[in-house]
Amino acid sequence: MSNSERDALLEEEVLLVRHSGEIPEVALHSSLYYLCEDEDGPRLHLSLAEVKPLHEAALARYQEIILRDLDVVNRDLSLFRGIRRANHNWYRFVRFSEKISCPYEQFQLTAAETLLAYLRLELDEVNSGKRSPSINCSAEALLTFAIAMGLDPSNLPDNWACLCEKGS
Repeated sequence: MSNSERDALLEEEVLLVRHSGEIPEVALHSSLYYLCEDEDGPRLHLSLAEVKPLHEAALARYQEIILRDLDVVNRDLSLFRGIRRANHNWYRFVRFSEKISCPYEQFQLTAAETLLAYLRLELDEVNSGKRSPSINCSAEALLTFAIAMGLDPSNLPDNWACLCEKGS
């Protein structure tokens, strides 16, 4: 296999991981299996430099789906999965980041700011009667999520818990 063929194959797999579904790490492992072990695959021995773009693609996809579900603009769209899903993906993202020794603090700040913006707008709109709450998790789950993202609970908007599902 020529270098250009190898590069093209790796680029294709990076794109597949980057635009994968809801669990990017599954797509990553599928790509690695195909590239390295599958009887029908190219059976490559990948260098760390070749694996890195695949890891970065999985991280970027995690970030995209977390922000999608923390973006208040998406609340009424079919692609929206809600705070509960963002929370689950957050924990998957952190676990994966730590597994590959990749810092995630910068994204953590972005995600935390996005969650705060969501809560503020949601609270304003619910209090003014413009909409019903869209938060699909309990107050306890949301608080745990906010703390995991580094938010101080005292910085959450007043009465935020009224937006949450009861007993979820």
